Amino acid sequence: MRSSTGNRSTADGFTAGEGGRRAGPGRDLSALLAGAATGIAACGALLALIGSGSPLRGPCALFFLLAAPALAIAVALRGLDPFGRLIAALAGAVALDMLVAQAMLTVHRWSVTGGIVAVTALSLLILAAGRVRQRPGAREGSKTGQSFVTAKPTDS
Repeated sequence: MRSSTGNRSTADGFTAGEGGRRAGPGRDLSALLAGAATGIAACGALLALIGSGSPLRGPCALFFLLAAPALAIAVALRGLDPFGRLIAALAGAVALDMLVAQAMLTVHRWSVTGGIVAVTALSLLILAAGRVRQRPGAREGSKTGQSFVTAKPTDS
């Protein structure tokens, strides 16, 4: 069934726009959730860094400590299927947080602010490494950005 604008009506009554996207409610829910998660994580980091006495400081800071490294690791693992990437990113985030905590406790320099800064710095390094590694066309003639050495046959 086509409307006057050329869009098709789907089985649930919503109009599918260009490219088959839904044009009804809930069409961009993933972008909304990503924005909300970013806001919560940023508030958690900010509240922890300024030493606020807000009751939201703890949960939001813990969310930041899990979300920041998980996002960086997920970007670095783009080749995996989504569920595998989610599990690997969450496991890597927990491992990174535990590594930072153990290192800070070992040198007797534990602080909430130091932990937030350390996790942020390591997450940014992982994110930068993943982005540099996946830059398309990094080498002329390469479609995937990966460099392979090919041996040419020699006449002997």
